[in-house]
Amino acid sequence: MARRSVGSVRFPVLRAATLLALSVLTLAGCAGQAKNDTFTLSSMPAVEGRSAKGRQLLVPEPTALKALDSEQIVVRLSGAELQYLSQSQWSDRLPRMVQSKLVQAFESTGRLGGVGKPGEGLAIDYQLLTDIRAFEVSTAGPQRAIVEISAKLLNDRNGSIVAQKAFRAELPVAGSGNKAFVAGLDKAFAEVAAQIVSWSLSVI
Repeated sequence: MARRSVGSVRFPVLRAATLLALSVLTLAGCAGQAKNDTFTLSSMPAVEGRSAKGRQLLVPEPTALKALDSEQIVVRLSGAELQYLSQSQWSDRLPRMVQSKLVQAFESTGRLGGVGKPGEGLAIDYQLLTDIRAFEVSTAGPQRAIVEISAKLLNDRNGSIVAQKAFRAELPVAGSGNKAFVAGLDKAFAEVAAQIVSWSLSVI
């Protein structure tokens, strides 16, 4: 009788342990799934500008306030109230994305002797120093995508700033929802990037 009693207790215990293990595996699988839609900057501006084949340009990573220095997409509800777009994110930190796209925009012109990021072995003539001041969708009133970036051109030979300017684009958001917000920001950034590249070529 004792032997039967032990056997009758052991089976439910083993079954409970198995069910617990399966539930843990299920939860682990869910935890690995992406919760946010991921977006990148895709628009590439068409830029005209004078040739500067004898110049090489370094594009360091832009500076930005903490609210913009992340993968989060910023929505401005009012003058002082910010929020992050729910269930959406950039594919990388925003400053790094902006840096990469600016380098691509300069390369696409074919009008520089060289352009790149720090550590790529350029014999630098100029540095393009940028600061991201705004990169947001404003929902106070008509929805607008706003991008503002200030730029300074530094003569790397003598350390002097040869020119500086702020560039801004403010475009209406067409449609609603997260994808429409991101599309608006993508277009606004392409406009600002085109302005920065054209201006830089005119200076150096």
